Amino acid sequence: MYIYLNPPALLHLLTELASFSSMAKVYPQTPSSPSPSSSSSSSPSSSSSPSSPSSSSPSSPSSSSPSPSSYVSSKQECFTIWMKSLVYNSHGCTAYNSNGEIVYRVDNYDKKCSSQVYLMDIRGNVLFAIQRKKLPVFGCWDGYKWDFSKKQRWFRVTTKRQMIHVDLGVGEGGYKIVKTGGKLGFKIVNLDQDGALVADIKPKQTASGIDLGNDVFTLTVEPDVDQSLIMAIIMVHGLIHGQL
Repeated sequence: MYIYLNPPALLHLLTELASFSSMAKVYPQTPSSPSPSSSSSSSPSSSSSPSSPSSSSPSSPSSSSPSPSSYVSSKQECFTIWMKSLVYNSHGCTAYNSNGEIVYRVDNYDKKCSSQVYLMDIRGNVLFAIQRKKLPVFGCWDGYKWDFSKKQRWFRVTTKRQMIHVDLGVGEGGYKIVKTGGKLGFKIVNLDQDGALVADIKPKQTASGIDLGNDVFTLTVEPDVDQSLIMAIIMVHGLIHGQL
């Protein structure tokens, strides 16, 4: 039996199939050590199947892991942050660069304000794992970087008297999140450099000055700053305020 589809119907079918495939879940992909028998290098498209978020701590990174230098720029960079996941009916966040390309993503799927989330790049490689810790007096959020030989804490975010402090493990000050105009905007400053601006986030507006909503933001990151670290801190801020 043969079924004939005229060109408009065939185009509609192909569009529906492409839309369905784009909604498939992509679980965080943790770095893995290459086996001795495997080749020493591989392209990102040839990496192994991603593991689920409940997998154990990562082993040494694969050769396809992104380099830390790829997230640091010598000039100021701007991003658009949408506090929504691209996965249908899911919670999370998506970040676009100035060219409109997706560079970071968080997918919590059906769970909002999870105690553990993963900041990934567009390929699903985990850049930071963020975990909520419950301490006797107050809670905190720990950020673990995953492109090293073993999982290690990279920063800790604590809240005290409505102030959010980021301990980077070096120096005495670290970063601090400071509220700016309106309830949604804030900036990140470096306390080790006399409060120098590190990043600024504010509601995104159109050219005519109209806000695009409470879940769309413009992020500006200063030169020589790890943009993936700033994104991880912003994710913690979103978790604290119930935005993810």
